Amino acid sequence: MASLLSFSVPNSKMIRASSSQSVSAPTVSVPENLTEKFGRKGIKFLESDNIPIVELRVRNGSSLRLQIPNAHVTSYKPKVYWKDDGFQEVLYTIPGNGTDPNSTKAKGGIGLVLNDVSEAGSKGSLVSTSEWTVKDVDSDSIDALQVELSSTSGTLDITYVVSLYPVSMATAVIVRNKGRKPVTLTNAILSHFKFKRRSGAGIQGLKGCAYTALPPLSSPFEILSPAEAMKADTPGWFDFGSQPEEKPGSWTHQDVPFTILKNKFSRVYAAPPKERLKPIYNTPPSKYETLDQGRELFYRVIRMGFEDIYLSSPGSFYEKYGEEYFICTGPASMLVPVVVKPGEDWRGAQVIEHDNL
Repeated sequence: MASLLSFSVPNSKMIRASSSQSVSAPTVSVPENLTEKFGRKGIKFLESDNIPIVELRVRNGSSLRLQIPNAHVTSYKPKVYWKDDGFQEVLYTIPGNGTDPNSTKAKGGIGLVLNDVSEAGSKGSLVSTSEWTVKDVDSDSIDALQVELSSTSGTLDITYVVSLYPVSMATAVIVRNKGRKPVTLTNAILSHFKFKRRSGAGIQGLKGCAYTALPPLSSPFEILSPAEAMKADTPGWFDFGSQPEEKPGSWTHQDVPFTILKNKFSRVYAAPPKERLKPIYNTPPSKYETLDQGRELFYRVIRMGFEDIYLSSPGSFYEKYGEEYFICTGPASMLVPVVVKPGEDWRGAQVIEHDNL
């Protein structure tokens, strides 16, 4: 797998890709402008519902789609079977409704969460107020493709790099503080995985890890809000082998190799904050795997830079959003916020890879 953020960034003028329409229509559309400057084999710029999108496609046909204005990955479809049409959509995404002003943005997919919690009255979500631009692209033949987005929020320069390879994809973020005061952030890269059926959804690789019930960070891409994620599920859904959720504020340890995702829960796997004051403490694993028994597929999730792992399943609540089951998971820094000092930067990344071929 190619290294993240491996290319050098030229000092070139960025092209803005905004979802809002200008009063006077330009003679050249945003996708055409982006294609002229950044287009190359495997990297295609287009527009859907007036939203500029970049589509990456490597040689074996694996692809992903990224909405440029809000840095939202709405599709990741890798090749997982040897047959010609052996592609499967990994992400659960609810498309935006262009006719409804209250639901114009897509939900789910892979979303970057950056919340400023420096002090009371802080800006909150830095992603929802940011307008992203294409800063650079890079490719290694057509087996490694990369798009770099850039955004500024106050004193913070934010870089978001989305990469695609034949059997993996990665999302990486760099936050640089150009101000004179430290900035405190809670953050995450949250992915919504889809499953063929509820009874066949699970995760392995978290055995021995401490966890506690906790709502997710609020996000423009959330399907379940923090309040809804913590609501109790309908009685009668708890089958043998499932794990009832612990009370908020209490800690327990994963004592089985598989986490059954049939029940509704919202939790964070992490070292408790008090434990982190010790010279040596147990951290959550750097990788774990989602298991879709219905499709006989699994995907490995790798975290870099983040301290926590967020994991939630909707239980019977999934029926409100469609017929397919989904979960939300990803690396996060929730319990202990990240402090970015003046002149310094913070980096974090998530990789999704598979060995299904």
